[in-house]
Parts: sequence; C-alpha cells; structure tokens
Amino acid sequence: MHVVDALSERAAWFRLLTPELQERVRRDTLITAYEAGAIVERKGERATAWIGVLSGLLKVSVGNSDGKIASMTGVPAGGWIGEGSLLKNEERKYDVVALRDSQVARLPAHSFNDLLDQSIAFNRYLLHQLNERVAQFIGKAEYNSLSTPDARVARCLAELFNPLLYPGKGLRLDITQEEIGYLARVSRQRANQALRQLENEGLLLIKYGGVQVLDLDGLKRYGDEYAA
Repeated sequence: MHVVDALSERAAWFRLLTPELQERVRRDTLITAYEAGAIVERKGERATAWIGVLSGLLKVSVGNSDGKIASMTGVPAGGWIGEGSLLKNEERKYDVVALRDSQVARLPAHSFNDLLDQSIAFNRYLLHQLNERVAQFIGKAEYNSLSTPDARVARCLAELFNPLLYPGKGLRLDITQEEIGYLARVSRQRANQALRQLENEGLLLIKYGGVQVLDLDGLKRYGDEYAA
C-alpha cells in the first residue's frame, strides 16, 4: 500500500493537515509488516514514534511479575496509539502485540512534535482522542470488575467500533473468536458462547472470520443491569 493512500484511508487526522505538513508526514512515516504474535512495541522501551494500524489488529497489554497478562484494549485498522508516551517523553507502559498479520505505520517523535507545534487542527484531533481514550479505560475498568463474561465480550466488541478512536469503520469487523477471547479475557469457548447469546438477542450476526454488528448501542449498554 502506498504511504499517501494508506494515510488517507487509515489516518483521519492526515486529512486535517496542510499540503506541506502532509508531505512531511508522508516522507517521515515508516510502514512495517508484522506477523501474528510479533511484538510491535515493548514495555519499558523509550517511545520514539506514534503508532498507527493500517491493517490487521493489535493488542495493548500489561504483565506483572507473576507472568500474568492483562489485555487493556484492541486496536483495529484506523487506530493510532501511543501519543501519551510521546507527549511525556517516557518509556512505554505496555506491550503492543499483533494479534493477526498487521501493517503498522510509525510517525517519528520529531514529526509528531512538529504537528503539535504547527497544526491547530491536529491538536484538536489529539485532544478529542485523549479524552475518548480516558473514557474508554474508565468504562473498561468498571465493566471488567462488575460484568458477566457475556457483557465483557459485548463491551469489548463495542470498543472496537468507537468512531472517534477508529473512524471510518463499517459495522462488520474481521476478528476471530480466539482474538475476541484474548481481548475480553475469556476462553475461546466462552467467547463462542457469548457470541451465540448476543446473536440470539439480535445484537450481532456471527460471520465467517468476523462479526456483523446489528445494534451497537445495545452492545455498549449490555450488562448495565449487573452494574446497577
């Protein structure tokens, strides 16, 4: 995929830039292919670039000293992550792993900072993204502690259709039941049961290699009765 085409399709912020800044971004952006299971960014390493998903699916996770892994979120095509570490000029606080074969774009830190200095539109975009990211993690903390496995799967899927974090997506998502299990922290078998339940309730359709969402608001609200 050509860099300009990739950014135009998978970076909503790219279209907000002046032609001069677009050219600088095009020149500086590096695109790398990763196989499923590959580490894209490692916890503890200095953040040197803003990370964008052009195709595939990434998982952001943290581990503890006991070797247990907690999945924080999934990032589908169109998502950009890691701006917090760049803004604070610090080490990554998490691992980023490719759940499936993925193409990843890296905008170097110096180019990212140039956009902050020269584009008001980019700053507005980033402010909205940071605000939405905070809301996402607050919501995730709430439903992870209070929800049933069915609700965790429903909310996990709803996250991946966030129009501010992952713009331009339709209501079909290419994702396997194993990948859903990783992100929702349930087994593949339990993810399958949850998807069947959500399908029976008319919220989605299970498709070969993915899901078709029928009621996004219903997925977002699923399990609220258990948290009341």
